[in-house]
Amino acid sequence: MGKTQKIAMIAALAVTATTTGMVITTQSASANDKVVKLWVDNKAYKPIVKQFTKDTGIKVDFKIGQSADAQADLKKDPSAAADVFMFPHDQLGQMVQAGLIYQNTKYEKTIEKNQTESAIAGAKYKGKMYGYPYGVETQVLYYNKEKLSANDIKSWDSLTSKGKLTTNLADDGANYKYVPLFMSNGDYLYGKNGESVKGTNFNNDKGVQVLKWIASQKKNKGVIQSTDAASLNKMADGKADAYLSGPWDKVDLQKELGDKLGVAKYPTVNFGDGDKQMKAFLGVKLFGVNAQTKNALNSMKLANYLSSDKVQQQIFDKLGYVPSSKAVQANDQVQKDDVAAAVIEMAKPENSVVMPKLPQMVTFWGPSDALINDAYKGKIKSDTDMQSKLDKLVKQSEKSDKN
Repeated sequence: MGKTQKIAMIAALAVTATTTGMVITTQSASANDKVVKLWVDNKAYKPIVKQFTKDTGIKVDFKIGQSADAQADLKKDPSAAADVFMFPHDQLGQMVQAGLIYQNTKYEKTIEKNQTESAIAGAKYKGKMYGYPYGVETQVLYYNKEKLSANDIKSWDSLTSKGKLTTNLADDGANYKYVPLFMSNGDYLYGKNGESVKGTNFNNDKGVQVLKWIASQKKNKGVIQSTDAASLNKMADGKADAYLSGPWDKVDLQKELGDKLGVAKYPTVNFGDGDKQMKAFLGVKLFGVNAQTKNALNSMKLANYLSSDKVQQQIFDKLGYVPSSKAVQANDQVQKDDVAAAVIEMAKPENSVVMPKLPQMVTFWGPSDALINDAYKGKIKSDTDMQSKLDKLVKQSEKSDKN
């Protein structure tokens, strides 16, 4: 068939489509021939991507990568990186400021209609939508149902007086679990929406209350200081009855405790003026599109497909990722999963704080760890010293890693 005949046939098909109501793609065949490069964490996505290609005709180059390394991998060579990639939402601010991520200009309304409030917040930066949420993650309370009742675990005081909680307050990583205590007591980390560089106000009376509470745990006989690895062992051998951790420890804990394993949202805490809900950091799992993609429409289409209700349900079934879709979260199968149900409860705005996305978080982690460790170890003796340390932390929180 000659070139002229091919052009005539395409024109005839276009006319037929118009007159018969047949739906055709708005992109040309040559656009669909362009391969979209995809990086994901798990091979469980491979059959899903094959179905996407079958349904749309869009070819996908499927590769396994590490979502936690997405930002670093993009920075190395954006032009050689994937068109579509997984990443944790707290990297979003750095990606936007570095010009690495393509704004979600086509599917914003779909996401705002279908996804939870917290997932939407995680996918946005400075009021603009960039990400495509496919899951949420928070820590929960795991406990031994033979040692503690559902009533026992409602408050920190009851939990630690009737059982033993294994946790980390003295070593690296205490910040991830215990920085949200400040927000539990009404303070802000980088403002109400986590995007204000000068919005951290831990250096007030509420912040001092939190540090004093942390210091008091050293004498709490129901609190066992342990690293996360040691905590798992203590739960397994019965030396501890409760543990704060995330979905990533579900399999190991179920293996050790079996039917004895209970899962619930965090307890309340009392910093001196009544019980308040203990909060956790919330992470949102996102797909993003490379700012340097040569195939933006197909890339956005793939990212949107991978964050759809259908795919979120499939990935929950295969991998147990807790969905960010309102409809999938409400699914009976998801609600019957104890860990998923507890994460969904913790993911509500009144129980968690969306991890800030500002680049300054990089320099916040170290000093906040040191402050929590020192308070617990009794190295900060007076309220005046606590105030001084909090003043220093707030100033540190405003610095970037380039200062």
